[in-house]
Amino acid sequence: MGSEGLSMIPSPKQYGVTRPISTAGPTEVDLQRTVELEKFLVDTGLYESEEEAAKREEVLGRIKEIVKDWVKQLTRLRGYTDQMVEDANAVIFTFGSYRLGVHGPGADIDTLCVGPSYVNREEDFFFILHNILAEMEEVTELQPVPDAHVPVMKLKFDGVSIDLLYASVSLLVVPEDFDISDVSVLYDIDEPTVRSLNGCRVADQILKLVPNVEHFRTTLRCLKFWAKRRGVYSNVTGFLGGVNWALLVAQVCQLYPNAVPSMLVSRFFRVYTQWRWPNPVMLCATEEDKLGFSVWDPRKNPRDRTHHMPIITPAYPSMNSSYNVSESTLRVMMEQFQFGNKICEEIEMHRARWSALFEPYLFFESYKNYLQVDIVAADADDLRAWKGWVESRLRQLTLMIERDTFRKLQCHPYPHEYVDTSNRCAHCAFFMGLQRKQGEVVQEGQQFDIRGTVDEFRHSVNMYMFWKPGMDIYVSHVRRRQIPSYVLPEGYKRTRPPRLTSEQHTVKSSPKNVEVCRSGSGERRLKRKIDSHGLQVKGESPERRQLISSERQDSVSPEIISHSFALGSVGTKIGSDNGERQVDMTDMDVMSISSRNVESGSTRRLPRQVEGGEDLVKSDEKRSSADNTSVVTNLGSEIGSYEDVGLESIAGSRDGSPRSFVGSNNQGSSRGDPCDVDSENGSDNGCGIIQDRLLDELESESDIHGVKDQQAHPLKARLF
Repeated sequence: MGSEGLSMIPSPKQYGVTRPISTAGPTEVDLQRTVELEKFLVDTGLYESEEEAAKREEVLGRIKEIVKDWVKQLTRLRGYTDQMVEDANAVIFTFGSYRLGVHGPGADIDTLCVGPSYVNREEDFFFILHNILAEMEEVTELQPVPDAHVPVMKLKFDGVSIDLLYASVSLLVVPEDFDISDVSVLYDIDEPTVRSLNGCRVADQILKLVPNVEHFRTTLRCLKFWAKRRGVYSNVTGFLGGVNWALLVAQVCQLYPNAVPSMLVSRFFRVYTQWRWPNPVMLCATEEDKLGFSVWDPRKNPRDRTHHMPIITPAYPSMNSSYNVSESTLRVMMEQFQFGNKICEEIEMHRARWSALFEPYLFFESYKNYLQVDIVAADADDLRAWKGWVESRLRQLTLMIERDTFRKLQCHPYPHEYVDTSNRCAHCAFFMGLQRKQGEVVQEGQQFDIRGTVDEFRHSVNMYMFWKPGMDIYVSHVRRRQIPSYVLPEGYKRTRPPRLTSEQHTVKSSPKNVEVCRSGSGERRLKRKIDSHGLQVKGESPERRQLISSERQDSVSPEIISHSFALGSVGTKIGSDNGERQVDMTDMDVMSISSRNVESGSTRRLPRQVEGGEDLVKSDEKRSSADNTSVVTNLGSEIGSYEDVGLESIAGSRDGSPRSFVGSNNQGSSRGDPCDVDSENGSDNGCGIIQDRLLDELESESDIHGVKDQQAHPLKARLF
């Protein structure tokens, strides 16, 4: 009788592909911590006001009216009957943070327009609808991006940011109650349309697959804020974007179905500090190929085996949403997960408050060497388009550096753009931390020469089909003490005082004499000839040498330095003769000079003689053994070990022609796609039951808190 009674007890509902780690509910302490966490999120300003929420609804209503009128107009122009014109329709769906209910003040609204089969994306959406929107007074910052992986039209409507996608489905009339979750919507459509539909389909599936939607939302809002504060929120840079964080949080919600947000945040870090990547995160089993679309499966698709951090979307066709993650960005995220786990343990032991978890990451204190990527354009509109393109390619630079240094030089791209507000030109800058891989044994004085890699990167960036005069990019190596002051937030304390040694640089370069500033590293512009260990100047004219000589005869004034758009590093530049002579900067080879040529607190008078670069070469070669060996550290604030690494000083401008560099280990663009990075562990990713096997591998250690739960997963020993 007893055994029969036990057999009738229903087992707890299983969410996802694995059974829960623990079904334990919250204690009084957990509930109190959740109240404190929610109060912190409110006080931080992560929730929008009722007025802003109402305005968003109003804007979405206007967008719906506009697209419906647009489809009816096209239906009439194409000669359809009056009844067809009357029935013609387009529907609007939202996805991303707005659909998941975790958007904050000022956030974009990810929006999808679904239209009939005879309204296409290429002409009707990106041309006709674009022109309709461009003529509207409420619309500003309209930017079509038709060649993106997911084609999108970005705009602001009455001040509200909108990312508008379009999908043409195989229907003559799109009904108002159109079910986007039904797999039939994918019949007879192309890959870009599938990707456009996928955002909405994934968001709907996530909300269906989590045990408690409100707990999921609070936890996701918290983790997104944490990721932004710690510098790991950016899909385009190689970290994780909104959908990736949503899927990771949803997985933890499935593993702890009865946990409240304070518990889920703590378990999030506990789980992902131990996750054995590249084992995939999956909220449900992947569906077999039904309609001919590629489904993520490393057993069948060799390319899927190269993914470092697979986070699989739950809607057919299942894709890896985090294919942008590289070895370097995964390493950075794992370090940040360790940080979060440590703080959460201190919070649970009443040794820290929630605010400690969200301390900003001190990126400019964490490395000794950086790459600075300066982006300039003739005006703000050109910069917006040019910056978007360059930023989308920065991930390739990380992959190329990893490839050309055989993964011995690690990169940490920081997903934040910086602008010198004291400078009036259209510009911004991105930074990347550099360090030698831990445990690498190198010979004394050995250096990484990545100039060829940078040149190859610039060459790929210059393929931008919408390039305009004034659009430029500069890449240079800077050291921590040379970081410009405009990137440092108010109250930021350096470990050592900066050395201000750069000059202000303004060049008339466009045919219309548009003033274009050379930002940051771009101020170290030196047209020169160097011996076989440096850069070779191409086609240096006597007029240019005379111009450079005259520039160098003047020392730098403190007043100019204080308002400079440059790094606190040694450099020189080429300027225009008050606009009378224009200097072509696009074919210049540039190399930064060692920063130790300048004493702290003073400025250096540049050499007057530049014929053949003799004076500069001698000046630099005297210091080559000491100055060309840059020192790089690990994350000093969190990892106590330090390692030195040599790095050749490099700089690059928007020169489309390739160069060859003596001593560079770059083999040119003939190499394979930098995305095709081999994964040592990628051959056994697997799909469905892989998570159970992964969790079984983590069972060895004892329970941190000694809590026992009869219904818990066997792995509670480490993850409960």
